[in-house]
Amino acid sequence: MAVPDYETLMLPVLKLFAEGAPNVAACVPSLQKQFDISDAEAAELIPSGRTTVLQSRAHWARTYLAKAGLLTSPRRNQHVITDLGRQVLASNPAKIDNDMLAGFEGFADWIERSRQGADAEPAQTDIPTASTIVDLMPIDERQTPEDAMSAAASLLDAALRDELLAVLQQLSPQRFERLILDLLIAMGYGGGDIANGLMTKATGDGGIDGIIHEDALGLDAVYVQAKRYAPDNKVSRPDVQRFIGSLTGEGATKGVFVTTSDFSKDAHDYLTRVQHRVVLINGQRLARLMVQHGVGVRVRQTYRIQSIDEDYFADVAG
Repeated sequence: MAVPDYETLMLPVLKLFAEGAPNVAACVPSLQKQFDISDAEAAELIPSGRTTVLQSRAHWARTYLAKAGLLTSPRRNQHVITDLGRQVLASNPAKIDNDMLAGFEGFADWIERSRQGADAEPAQTDIPTASTIVDLMPIDERQTPEDAMSAAASLLDAALRDELLAVLQQLSPQRFERLILDLLIAMGYGGGDIANGLMTKATGDGGIDGIIHEDALGLDAVYVQAKRYAPDNKVSRPDVQRFIGSLTGEGATKGVFVTTSDFSKDAHDYLTRVQHRVVLINGQRLARLMVQHGVGVRVRQTYRIQSIDEDYFADVAG
């Protein structure tokens, strides 16, 4: 039979993870057998030619299940069913689809964030690339093709940000600090010259992880603090206070505090009472900036929407 859509694959994929499948690649052979998919159908590629339709749709099924909290990823390319996922299976659902997942707060929030394109909490690896845009969602006949592509691109962007944050969690502290300096250089700090970005020593840095010189002579500088925290470990006010103290000790007035998690309300409030100019960048904003400035990501596929060139046909119309 033809490869089922990704919603049809959701329940079988969840069951396979409940049985111990470590990742989507391990699920694919069982899915092929379960749905009686021929070898030729299983080998059918998506338009970019980077992966098969079956793998792409299985990946999206896994992604949506994870956003609903039914699966979790302790590390890259490894997925585990959650207690909530087992509860769903224990209820013996006839199927799992987007309507069902919409009842889970995490999934609903993720969809809403992707539509709004707003900052919020938190391949061919675990997240499909832009070339799988046709597999992204059921077709809404009320949408124009441009609207459908825009909505799909928003979901792809949200998925990419989450994948980036998962990758950042696997980096060493030193590699993460270097990445933050690379990002700031890409954003134009230090005149866009990587030579103007310096990492401090791993120990004895006094709370300063990096320095970006804003001019060639080093007369003005931005000091950087980078914290690779788990999503549930927010940067607190004392953390920000220590950073401000380090800036004062260096005679500095400008700083950037970056984390893969988020900042507490007290941390934000504290900055309103100091004279230092400090910018706080949380995980979602960090991932968004990386995508925007091309740090750690690259374009896999480009789609063009063309229209009639009215100027070219002006004489004909006349």
